[in-house]
Amino acid sequence: MTEGRFIVLEGGDGVGKTTQAALLSSWLTAREIPHILAREPGGTPVGEAIREIVLDRGDLEMPAESELLLILAARAAFVHDIVRPALEDGQVVLADRFALSTLAYQGYGRGLDLGDVRDGLRIATGGLRPDLYIVLDLPAEVAGDRQRRGGMEPDRIEKEGDGFLQSVRAGYLALAETEPGVQVLDARGTPEQVHATIRELLETCFPETFQ
Repeated sequence: MTEGRFIVLEGGDGVGKTTQAALLSSWLTAREIPHILAREPGGTPVGEAIREIVLDRGDLEMPAESELLLILAARAAFVHDIVRPALEDGQVVLADRFALSTLAYQGYGRGLDLGDVRDGLRIATGGLRPDLYIVLDLPAEVAGDRQRRGGMEPDRIEKEGDGFLQSVRAGYLALAETEPGVQVLDARGTPEQVHATIRELLETCFPETFQ
């Protein structure tokens, strides 16, 4: 049986996480590597309900602390219902966002105390860490242009504007210097080029699973 691995795609909105997650899932399927593809917040009934509140309810004025606690609640369900069972079953879990997003968005972006955010994350995850975070990096203005060209409507958080998104990007880059298991990849280039770079990274880091 394939050794279970927990791989997370991270980065600001518009960097191509969803596209790359789909390409990786197709690649794993072609190689007959058992895996689960999931997104955060979401992936469970509780998580999807919270996702709607956090991202789609632009009419709600939400304190940063409330946003954080909602996301942590969704993550606790995600870890309990999806990630741990899949890893115990020897599967690869491929996630679109995890704890690093919370540090970048609610910590660096919203300005909440990073120590408080980490305390909440420890409760929500039970100490579970991914084997690898892959941060897809683009300047915020380039990522925003991609979204606009793709006709994507900004969600409640994306509507915070360029200054907020620049703070989030700076947070990701800072976290990559201090957090274990984080690799930053340049997200410029075609989806196929970025996908090839991600595949090479996975095969190098975990040859027993992905080669």
